[in-house]
Amino acid sequence: MNLEEAKRLAKRTLSKKRYTHTVNVKKMAVKLAKRYGEDPDRAAMAALLHDMAKELPKDRMLQILQENAIMSDNAHLRPSPVWHGVCAAILARTKWDIADEGILQAVACHTTGRPGMTRLDKILFLADMTSEDRSYPEADILRRLEMEDLDRAMIEALRMNIQWLEESGKPVDPVSRDAWTDLRKTYYGGNSSYEE
Repeated sequence: MNLEEAKRLAKRTLSKKRYTHTVNVKKMAVKLAKRYGEDPDRAAMAALLHDMAKELPKDRMLQILQENAIMSDNAHLRPSPVWHGVCAAILARTKWDIADEGILQAVACHTTGRPGMTRLDKILFLADMTSEDRSYPEADILRRLEMEDLDRAMIEALRMNIQWLEESGKPVDPVSRDAWTDLRKTYYGGNSSYEE
């Protein structure tokens, strides 16, 4: 699948609002890719695919996860709001012939992060949080920070995500805490955990 085909698939599959978000994420992902020396086409493809399963019913996502247990890595046991990323990666591999493991991984972890994140993982995660359609108060802070230091922006973005979920009483995926801890340890050194 090339970028034009991916864009057509997104337009055909997603609601107008979700498609607009996807196009905005693509713009930001390409901007960040150019800024940090990542392949803009890979960033664009990951962005176009990242929410392809977002509007599927939960039971359909659960079915995809269970039917592809090896690829899903027990994602069905994680909070359901993170399922769509893993499902989109599975669909990209099994239905749309995406073989680039880096793109698939970025799509799968775009809502949670993961320990050992690649540059492409970080770019997609941040592009999703800072796309033009995001209007929450901290978005501008992250937009500024991501152009200065990708890793610091990721640390802050994960901290914000975890805090928002905790404050709203929603479950936090343990993978997000692990990602935050790993990034802090790598960036600052020492033994950093979310509880500190």
